[in-house]
Amino acid sequence: MAVIQLALVAETAEIDFRYLTKVSAALQKQLARDFGPIWEIAATIDAFHSLDDVPVGYWPLIVVDDVQGAEGIHQDRHGQPYALVELGDDWSLTASHEAIEMLVDPWGRKLVPGVSAKAGQGRVEYLVEPCDPSESAQFGYTANGILVSDFYTPHFFDPYAAKGVRYSFTGALSKPRQVLKGGYLSWHVPKTDHWWQLTWFDGSKPSFRDIGMLSISGRDSLRSVVKRNTPEQRGILRCKASRNTDKLFASARSSSDVSTASKASSWREEIRELLEAAPVASGSRSSPRSKRSSRAVGRRS
Repeated sequence: MAVIQLALVAETAEIDFRYLTKVSAALQKQLARDFGPIWEIAATIDAFHSLDDVPVGYWPLIVVDDVQGAEGIHQDRHGQPYALVELGDDWSLTASHEAIEMLVDPWGRKLVPGVSAKAGQGRVEYLVEPCDPSESAQFGYTANGILVSDFYTPHFFDPYAAKGVRYSFTGALSKPRQVLKGGYLSWHVPKTDHWWQLTWFDGSKPSFRDIGMLSISGRDSLRSVVKRNTPEQRGILRCKASRNTDKLFASARSSSDVSTASKASSWREEIRELLEAAPVASGSRSSPRSKRSSRAVGRRS
């Protein structure tokens, strides 16, 4: 199985590189432990200081201050995918969302046939967007204390619900073609050439809407055109979680930070002890060498 390589880059001064690497590690855990086995896609993600450092062959996820309506996955002039992520309180959720969708469908045009969510339309073609139906922060989860996105499984397009079948990683989606608060689902009706959506951006339940025929030109992807016709999703994806969920994620982050700091302190202490106990090479002076090594290790905080 070929391994797809992603790069996480912050083209903004608002993100410390240490935090960028934390988010990268969390996304790597999600891709390897949660997403990869379900979708049978192997991928890595690494953090880089700038786009100048990204090796050839990597697909970048670029965090910027303002996407100005151009969020999501795009193609460069050579047809290779990249994604723009807008900086915000929960930008790790967006980065997770875009990484997963880029891996499942790099060029934003994958369609899956299935029974329409709307009665009377028969079989339609669903746009594959694994994170959209449960994209709101309240349905996300944490990896290493970092908020990441829920995503549906290939069973999401099954014709009927069945016991014991997993429809999304967290279990938030409990049946095929379901949309949760803050989410949406898009499909094409071949008979009319119109695009339809099941959305739940307001109100007490999801609702259907006809967004008409879509025109695609230039380097636009089908996914990007659909997103432009779904203006509400940008606000939903960036919104804060519910108050209770905020507390849950804050607690997870705090616990993770304490655990990481404790482990780092333990590692440093063990390294100091090893260096102080290590035999000194011939011609070297033990005491100054040990002290210099200990001070050098201690500065890496």
